[in-house]
Amino acid sequence: MKDSYIGVFDSGIGGLTVVKEIVRLMPNENIIYLGDTAHVPYGTHSPEQITEYALQDTKFLSAFNLKAIVIACNTVDSIAREAVDELCNVPVFGVVEPASKVAANTTKNGKIGVIATNATVNSRAYNKAIEKYNLKAEVISVACPLLVPLIENGQFKKGDTVTRNVLKEYLDPLMKQEIDTLILGCTHYTLLTEMIEDLYPNLMIVSSSIAVAKTIKASLPLSGNEQVDRRYFVSNNVEDFKKLAQIFMGEVLTENIEQVQLG
Repeated sequence: MKDSYIGVFDSGIGGLTVVKEIVRLMPNENIIYLGDTAHVPYGTHSPEQITEYALQDTKFLSAFNLKAIVIACNTVDSIAREAVDELCNVPVFGVVEPASKVAANTTKNGKIGVIATNATVNSRAYNKAIEKYNLKAEVISVACPLLVPLIENGQFKKGDTVTRNVLKEYLDPLMKQEIDTLILGCTHYTLLTEMIEDLYPNLMIVSSSIAVAKTIKASLPLSGNEQVDRRYFVSNNVEDFKKLAQIFMGEVLTENIEQVQLG
């Protein structure tokens, strides 16, 4: 398995926060990333369309020598996880289950907030997953459609007043319901951690990106590659991806970035 890859896919750019955590925790792993930037955001599409896109992404990654596939998109994991599982012959990791487990085991008062896309909220995937680990937990979910555009515009530093005000609009009602734990149910939202901590210092924050990376490390045999191979594929607009990748990864990507046709 030394030369095999961890394949990661997302509807666009947010999954790079998962890649960043995998690299931090498992620096010797080869990684292939696919961002379906031609169809982003998935969260506004029907469940049938989301499943179709997810299977296209999975088939693309499956052409490589993989040790695992990571669904780095809460929307896909919420809606199309079973379809992806059926197609794969390697372990599949999603973001919903790891974050749910952490939140269910962390909450003190049993009140857990979830911020995510419309599709993820409507699927009730987090409610179902959290219930497995904490039957008494109360899950309160809020769709936050304004956050992704702000983040992709680089407006996620704790001093950014526009994003701060938008976050308060979404989160103040959750805080009034006395949540003590908040799941960032979109991989973009990991970048808002510092701002949320500044707004609500007593709130326990669970990033789905960090949670899945820790689960992968605990579940897979680690590679010992001295020279790693990391490759990035997008279905549209390589130049925009490069610019946004610097925001999401915290560094300029020097690896191969190619545009591909899916489907």
